[in-house]
Amino acid sequence: MIDIVSNYTKPGDSVLDAGCGSGFFSSHFISSGCNAYSLDYSEQALLVTKGRTEGKAKAYIKTDILDEEALSDIGTRFDVIFTDGLLEHYSKEEQDRIIRNMKRLKRENGCMINFVPNRFSFWSMIRPFYIGIKERPFLMKGFLDLHARNGLKIISSGGLNVVPFGISPERSLGRRLGMLFYCVAI
Repeated sequence: MIDIVSNYTKPGDSVLDAGCGSGFFSSHFISSGCNAYSLDYSEQALLVTKGRTEGKAKAYIKTDILDEEALSDIGTRFDVIFTDGLLEHYSKEEQDRIIRNMKRLKRENGCMINFVPNRFSFWSMIRPFYIGIKERPFLMKGFLDLHARNGLKIISSGGLNVVPFGISPERSLGRRLGMLFYCVAI
């Protein structure tokens, strides 16, 4: 994931980590010389992110990514808008609204980088038995369509194997059947 993200970020870029969760990626963006903005609806997630980033993000934004008006109050446009572990928690209609809202925050030449779980990955099939989180994992066609129907041009996409096991049935098929799908769009 870091390799993919690093292809589209450079020092000085303004990056929105939308749904920052644990702050892992906000921390990565900061250590790469980017101006990271950490956004989450959860006060707890923002506190964890603030600790992980040692308070070095440009802003810690508590807001609902579905609220267009609240997002417009951010007052910044971004070179890169990043999500991981976000879109799959929303309905199709809400996903469309999120993409449109993020598109409004993107600079003209900026990009969105989104990661979502693959519906048919090994991990997506067993995860409900281990973690009680309700998700709607994606098929690649639906994931790419989400971006296209909201007026974005896809410049890169694929599958990524990040299964936390040493030996995985996805190891050799990660590019097509990996645990995650990614899409980079402008």
